[in-house]
Amino acid sequence: MEKVTVVGGGLAGSEAAYRLARSGISVRLVEAKPLFYTPAHSSAALGELVCSNSLKSDDVYGNACGLLKEEMRRLGSLTMEAAAHCRVPAGGALAVEREKFAAYITEKITAEPRIERVAAEVCTLPDEGEGITVIATGPLTLDALSADIVRRYGRGLHFYDASAPVVAAESVDFSHTFTGDRYGKGTGDYVNCPLNKEEYDAFVAALLAAEKVTLHDFEKREIFEGCMPVEIMASRGHDTLRFGTFKPVGLYDENGKRPYAVLQLRKENAAGTAYNLVGCQTNLKFGEQKRVFSLIPALKNAEFLRYGVMHRNTYLQSPEILLPDFSCKRQENLYFAGQITGVEGYVESAMSGLLAGLHIAQRIKGGEKIVFPPETVCGALSAYISSPNPDFQPMNANYGILPPLADYAGKDKKEKRRRFAERSLAAIEKIARILPSFV
Repeated sequence: MEKVTVVGGGLAGSEAAYRLARSGISVRLVEAKPLFYTPAHSSAALGELVCSNSLKSDDVYGNACGLLKEEMRRLGSLTMEAAAHCRVPAGGALAVEREKFAAYITEKITAEPRIERVAAEVCTLPDEGEGITVIATGPLTLDALSADIVRRYGRGLHFYDASAPVVAAESVDFSHTFTGDRYGKGTGDYVNCPLNKEEYDAFVAALLAAEKVTLHDFEKREIFEGCMPVEIMASRGHDTLRFGTFKPVGLYDENGKRPYAVLQLRKENAAGTAYNLVGCQTNLKFGEQKRVFSLIPALKNAEFLRYGVMHRNTYLQSPEILLPDFSCKRQENLYFAGQITGVEGYVESAMSGLLAGLHIAQRIKGGEKIVFPPETVCGALSAYISSPNPDFQPMNANYGILPPLADYAGKDKKEKRRRFAERSLAAIEKIARILPSFV
């Protein structure tokens, strides 16, 4: 039986390699680390999370990304298994302790006898006659391979996204905070840093005046909406943050009063020694980050363990290149997976690797061809990245890409989302029943 090469050891590459190996197929997993690191990576571990420790909502019946997670669980996702073992409290979201999460994935891959891990940089795509290869090099594909992808498929596309700062818990002034999850959902996992009108006004003014890292013109045009730096959001209007990242709706302090604005902190690790500034992705210079965020009373003496950074995300013009099974239209031995395909987000990236591995395993072993219907989030995203689209942009899991419910004309949003989930999971169960068991 042929050996499959998987290039890239992030979430997508790890998912693909693990699915193939557990299906009885030998894998050569090629990862550039620790020989080469991108500006966003710092660990030699596989499955390293670089922007946030949150995998977004875990609400299966009320959130499209929560539904996608459940689809993946039922398909045997390594990412979901790792998250279950390494989660930290985060209200209705699924957040993990990064180091433990990456270590779990690394241990699983290392312990799998059918996976040969190789530390090397891959500079070119395979030719037609070579074995099956999955390119899962992620949003920071190294320059040589990026150049070869452009040579093979034409112009490359990329946008820039940003990560949020992390502060030491012991440096937060908790006398200026209150705990609680929005609308009372969760178990009080968020630390809320309230601001009155004067404090909010001063923060926004400082944020807008702060010095930023210089970007090229094309970088400014290509920032992805879902990872918009907080300073750009603030520039859209003085109250933009109060209706978004700093929204106080659904939050009340110990006196039952709703603040004027709120910055939320979320645990970065299970021990609670570090907190992530939720939604505060930024491109400010490091010194400016400390100055501006320290204007928030609870963060007056905050120690910054990690500053926010921006980095390049590279993605293909996938509708012209890929089929719904993540294989190339013009080269059947070549597959792509992860954010390079135009799915956006940790969970979505892992999903694409899981599906690519599943499709390849079925192909090699002569199993029934799997088609994920568009009623599933997996299927809808697979269709999105492979369907004609003159204005193709990266896409998160969302209800907008699912087909309408044929048997429901009501206006109750909660009921509608429940029916979306039931329809999706019924389809996933049918697929799961025909998949071969892990070996």
